[in-house]
Amino acid sequence: MNYFNEIKNIIEEKEVNDRVRYLESNKETIKTYFEIGRLLIEAQGGETRAKYGDNLIKEWSKKLVEQYGKGYSQKNLKRMRKFYSYFKDKKRSTLLTQLSWSHWNYILSFGNENERNYYINRCIENNLSVRGLLNEIKTDSFNRLSYADKKNIKLIGERENNELRIEDMLHDPIIINIDEEEKLSEKVLKKYILRELEKVFLELGTGFTFVGSEYKVTYNDKNYFIDLLFFNYKLNRFMACELKKDEVTAKDIG
Repeated sequence: MNYFNEIKNIIEEKEVNDRVRYLESNKETIKTYFEIGRLLIEAQGGETRAKYGDNLIKEWSKKLVEQYGKGYSQKNLKRMRKFYSYFKDKKRSTLLTQLSWSHWNYILSFGNENERNYYINRCIENNLSVRGLLNEIKTDSFNRLSYADKKNIKLIGERENNELRIEDMLHDPIIINIDEEEKLSEKVLKKYILRELEKVFLELGTGFTFVGSEYKVTYNDKNYFIDLLFFNYKLNRFMACELKKDEVTAKDIG
């Protein structure tokens, strides 16, 4: 008997079971907070009057914190109320348990519904961890979008035919964190990106895959080399990337 492998198998099974229990626990937590939000609104006389029921939340929160801990503070109870209001629609309710409550804590802090929708979509489409979400927020991902209209961002499942445009997929500008004092050539920058592709893909947007570097294309019997060539499988089109460390000119675009 290989005792090391036996020990490893037992540990792996334990880790898998722990992960399953965590996922099940998260679903129960989400459903519980959603139901608490519903009951709070009903107790306050409906959604139109819910904002006037903060005294009730203050009173109940004090009792709940004493019995069950800080997870039921006034702030969190208000967030649960908001959570229910946001996801009571059946189409949206399917998204409830796709993210953890830690995700929802950050997402629900945004007052702009389009911004909330954007970060929800980003988390689900890219399977972002809480740390990944925080990085999106820290780099102001929403405000760097090249959306033609930021006032009508639909949640996954609410879009018509789930169709996306190139404007929906790209950030502008794309941020690559490098020490300000570091002097980089375009060659060094490209090599750095190639080593950091996974992070760069997330920074680019949604649905990008890498095709090649110095990718040769021929036009009018002349060869041209694209610095970085990407393909977006959701849009079914290529994106050519020309790296410039200085201001882009008309010649570069040509």
